[in-house]
Amino acid sequence: MPIPKDKVKFSLWVHPQTLDKVEANYKKENSISRSDFIEKAIEFYCEYLASEDYEKYFGKVVAKTMGKSLSSLENRIAKLLFKLSVEEAMLCHVIAVNYDIDDDMLHRLRAVCVQGCKNINGAIYFKDAVKFQREPYDPLYPDDYPDSDENSFD
Repeated sequence: MPIPKDKVKFSLWVHPQTLDKVEANYKKENSISRSDFIEKAIEFYCEYLASEDYEKYFGKVVAKTMGKSLSSLENRIAKLLFKLSVEEAMLCHVIAVNYDIDDDMLHRLRAVCVQGCKNINGAIYFKDAVKFQREPYDPLYPDDYPDSDENSFD
């Protein structure tokens, strides 16, 4: 690696355990070398000492670190949601090809599903959908059945 013209070389005396810590962590921090890691650590500590209000400084450091973590998490969730959306679209097309559902029935089904999701905060379980569909009447057309306790949506 060529020596940068804007840097100065000097000797550094450290305990072996300290050098072991540098060795163990410089790649985790995405430093290109141990010297780069040590330079970043010195800059960090100097900023810490220069800060008049240490709590404000650490708040900024924590916010910056959390921002990076949240950004990474956001990207991961977005990729997973995309994959899930593709699978759901495939499932919808398979169902649409196999069943002749008219517009009125589709509208009623959407209303039932929206209401159901609101009632359970979106936590949908297949076994609950199967149980719902096995009701003794067609829940998509409740007006076709006489009013009674047996036909309620409870």
